[in-house]
Amino acid sequence: MSFSSKVKEELYKQIGQARHCQIAELGAIIGFCGRLKKAGDNKYDFKIYTENVIVARKCFTLLRKAFNIDIVIRSTQGNKKVHSYILQIENDNEQLRILQALKVVDEQGRMTLKTGLVNSLIIPGICCKRAFIRGAFLAAGSISDPEKFYHLEIVCPSKEKAVQLRDIMNHFAVDAKVIERKKHFVVYVKEGTRIVDTLNIMEAPISLMELENLRIVKEMRNSVNRRVNCETANINKTVSAAVKQIEDIRYIQETAGLEKLPANLQETAQLRLENPEATLKELGELMTPIVGKSGINHRLRKISDFAERMREQRRSLE
Repeated sequence: MSFSSKVKEELYKQIGQARHCQIAELGAIIGFCGRLKKAGDNKYDFKIYTENVIVARKCFTLLRKAFNIDIVIRSTQGNKKVHSYILQIENDNEQLRILQALKVVDEQGRMTLKTGLVNSLIIPGICCKRAFIRGAFLAAGSISDPEKFYHLEIVCPSKEKAVQLRDIMNHFAVDAKVIERKKHFVVYVKEGTRIVDTLNIMEAPISLMELENLRIVKEMRNSVNRRVNCETANINKTVSAAVKQIEDIRYIQETAGLEKLPANLQETAQLRLENPEATLKELGELMTPIVGKSGINHRLRKISDFAERMREQRRSLE
């Protein structure tokens, strides 16, 4: 099972205790999955369509808890052998009662919600906003495998719906953003800590802890890799510098002889030849008296400068 499916399984089991929270979550799901059209005076053809059995089950539960009504669920199979679920309230009065509770239609049966996902009147409090985000994610959301990268998104059919959902999510400072993708608008959260916050908002503590544990392991692994890469780079740099130093010393030795160097540089050159893998600090500690790392580095630079002058002189003669 994917991480996204695990999150939805957990959210399915999370039911708000208060009726207003149940209505808020139901409002989010219907905002994505509901189909509504006028069918006469105070009558509407109202159905809920979804390909996710978890969403169908959650709708069934919320409708029973919030409105205590019977719902018909039909399952169909399309050309691609994908099951679809259709939830229908057959009683016209019950349909109207639900739509009025969701503030989709008014007391006279006139539609009030023209754009956006939901009437703001059904999500006045923090608990209702949490439930609403939970319903939106269940209906149209997904989250990537955190072992690979961090990305949570909810796909909206219109810009107005995406903007409203983004603003509701950003009420909790998760830094959600909207991007257009083909014919849809996607509300997304990318940073790992923000996704953890979003799981907390939706009340998915088990998934939150799993993600946090994965984040800790990844951060430790990345930290170790950075240190290893840094140390490897330093070793390579040290080895390259030592190879160049030995080349310069051997050039002087074979061309003019090390005795052409001052006594302190002769000693340094000889120690470098005898200890090709030693660090600057280790070379300095082999000397009597001990010479610091910067002192050894200064001497080796002088030796390299001497070798370079000899090469230039040789080139000029040629």
